[in-house]
Amino acid sequence: MNNKFTIAICGAGPTAQTLALTLIKRGVPPSSIVLMDARTHEQARNDQRTIALSFGSQQILEAAGAWPIKATEIHQIHVSRRGQFGRTLIDRDTCKVPALGYVARYADILEPLSQALGQFQPQLTLLRPVKVSAITETERQAQITLDDQRVFEADIVVQAEGGLFGDQTPQTRHHDYQQTALISMVRCSAPIAGRAFERFTDQGPLALLPVDDAYALVWCVQPDRASGLLALDDRLFLGELQTAFGGRLGQFTAVAQRSAFPLGLNAQTSPPTGRCIRIGNAAQTLHPVAGQGLNLGLRDAFQLGRFLSLSATPAALQQFFAARSPDRQMTMQLTSRMAQIFTTAGDDNPVANALQSLLGAGLGVIDVCPPAKNWLAEQMMFGKRD
Repeated sequence: MNNKFTIAICGAGPTAQTLALTLIKRGVPPSSIVLMDARTHEQARNDQRTIALSFGSQQILEAAGAWPIKATEIHQIHVSRRGQFGRTLIDRDTCKVPALGYVARYADILEPLSQALGQFQPQLTLLRPVKVSAITETERQAQITLDDQRVFEADIVVQAEGGLFGDQTPQTRHHDYQQTALISMVRCSAPIAGRAFERFTDQGPLALLPVDDAYALVWCVQPDRASGLLALDDRLFLGELQTAFGGRLGQFTAVAQRSAFPLGLNAQTSPPTGRCIRIGNAAQTLHPVAGQGLNLGLRDAFQLGRFLSLSATPAALQQFFAARSPDRQMTMQLTSRMAQIFTTAGDDNPVANALQSLLGAGLGVIDVCPPAKNWLAEQMMFGKRD
């Protein structure tokens, strides 16, 4: 087997595979690329996590040859603050796009990418399951050592395997939100086709994303509250959800198995100094508010593919980092502010409660101010653009 490559990609998730396809579409020979994934193909196919894709991400996947996918379109996004007056409704017609975004299961995003990459095998090398145990650099190359002691060489190494916040090594920007995301699927008596909800509560945002005739739930609360919610039976849990969300979708009638994971910001904000670069969740793990994690990663992959197709050198990595920094910084700041700004209220904090009233009213102002609403929609769909 060949052990020398131009570009080695650690990971084979949507971000990694989008990068590989973008490189090939731009003329990089498949034989010069290797992907190294810790999971088996079967494990990836069985991943049922629900992901929100922006309209901009749809365009990136289509350009990579991995669209259409099995997904539910988002036509409207309803943003509100629990217990406060004011709300914002973002609509696809106002934004002049066919959909604001799409909701899909992780495996359904991955399958078209894998099929598209399959056209270039066996020229393209995909190693799985393997674990990278060490990466060392010299002036002329990077050396990757696997846990089975095999060694590979590459001009450039891309780390695209991030994992969850709670399992990561802290990077240059690290913040624990002291929130836990509780995720599940729920059903209700009066679903609204194509409408997603982002509702801010005292403990964190609560998102409901349309998936067929049900909703994917992402409920961010303090860790002790999450433990209590996980321990409830379905009837009591749905009652708590009803209280937190309200009656916009009628009554919640069913909930699937629940799981939870800790939330934080973990980002590598220092520029690259050698032959290695991080993208996607490996470069910036975000709070899930507004569903920007994978979307930011796909923008990373698309732009890195553009730079490396011209020159697979350390200088290209520095150019990529400089070009991507404005979008990365804006998205990190926006999601952090949204995660924290609505969670300061309390019965014994009148100043914070007054601020919350102003913020709730602010959603109403955004709703009747097209420039503000369009800016928010543009950021969610495309990120910060040049």
